[in-house]
Amino acid sequence: MHPAVREIEKTALKDKTPDFNVGDTVRVEVEIVEGDRTRTQPFEGVVIARKGAGPRETFTLRRIASGVGVERTFPLHSPRLAGLKVVRRGKVRRSKLYYLRRKVGKKARVKEGRIRRAGTEAEKEKTPEDEAPPEETT
Repeated sequence: MHPAVREIEKTALKDKTPDFNVGDTVRVEVEIVEGDRTRTQPFEGVVIARKGAGPRETFTLRRIASGVGVERTFPLHSPRLAGLKVVRRGKVRRSKLYYLRRKVGKKARVKEGRIRRAGTEAEKEKTPEDEAPPEETT
């Protein structure tokens, strides 16, 4: 890719995007333009695919609305995305969950995964006080 194109694409990237993976349930706030007004519309669903990289990266959400499966594909770095929040972490072993299209009811659910938190006991660094031997009293 040409270096000039790379520089232009860097300006299109959003600074902060939440960490989410395929199988997670995500709520997206989408800006809808109606005439001269704009409003935000939530869309909540399971992430069934992520594609691309950089400013071209997209993700696909699937949800059931009135008994009908609805899928929407969003560009991750789109200015129309007002917000993106992970509602629930999912545990899956596939990178694409297209098989959910054939599942109905409880079989279309994704198992809940472990909560990924920063600063757990294993990740905490020991302080110098913890490593120092106890003082002797005489």
